[in-house]
Amino acid sequence: MTLNGKTVLVTGGTGGIGKETARGLARLDARVVLVGRDPGRADAAAVELQRDTGNGNVDALTADLTRRRDLHRLADQVTARYGSLDVLINNVGVTRERRELTEDGIETAFAANVVAPYTLTHLLLPALKRVPAARVINITGGIPRGRINLDNLQGEKSYVGLSFYNQTKLALMAMSYTFAERLTGTGVTLNVAYPGHAYTAMNQGLTIHTYPTLARPVVPLLRLALPVLYGHRAVVKASRSSIYLASSPQAQGIHGTYLNSRSQPTAWPDAVRDQRNRDTIWALCEKLAG
Repeated sequence: MTLNGKTVLVTGGTGGIGKETARGLARLDARVVLVGRDPGRADAAAVELQRDTGNGNVDALTADLTRRRDLHRLADQVTARYGSLDVLINNVGVTRERRELTEDGIETAFAANVVAPYTLTHLLLPALKRVPAARVINITGGIPRGRINLDNLQGEKSYVGLSFYNQTKLALMAMSYTFAERLTGTGVTLNVAYPGHAYTAMNQGLTIHTYPTLARPVVPLLRLALPVLYGHRAVVKASRSSIYLASSPQAQGIHGTYLNSRSQPTAWPDAVRDQRNRDTIWALCEKLAG
């Protein structure tokens, strides 16, 4: 299997699951475009993947995906440089200890985890539609189950970092469900992949106050256990579902589907299938995307 001649964009591709996803796709001979917030880190990741895979077609672009202006600039750069796009992997994920607003007045985690995939996919649709069978893959994470609190979508009433992160990933799935419905018949497929647990740089940087109160006493133990249980091998394993959706001939035509960490179709959470949740989140994304 080869992706020679295919262009793949991976957001959050400079570390963790995103970089391992990019590495796997570079090994399949795709032209891989990494998107990172820090120019030095993005360039270093591209050089590393070129060296490790022997694929010289690994590029780096810089954007802060919590900013509306950066999303537009990134889409313009991709369109101008590559013309068309075969695969878009919305992988970037953000967790914060405290509620913070972006320059656009959006809660930061919601901006990165929900609004950015919504906006970037819309902006890149013309490039995606220029190829016969483009694929969009949105990466969920955390523990994607439970309820979506429509009165607290941006942490307006309560905010606990990891709990809120989980809700943003449910909201991402709800948005993706609706987006897939709207893309039916366009030639562009959209699916959601769950990577499973992995101890990435994002996890390592979490402060004790990012955890729910009841979990805080065991955080020191978690910091000892997680690198052993979910270290580098788990990070590599966590990239498999997104690589499968991006590259496998068997994934051709799969659309509007939620895949687990073993690349198997699985049931959408009840909160995602709830029509009111989906309508409310879609309307909010429309408003916040401007």
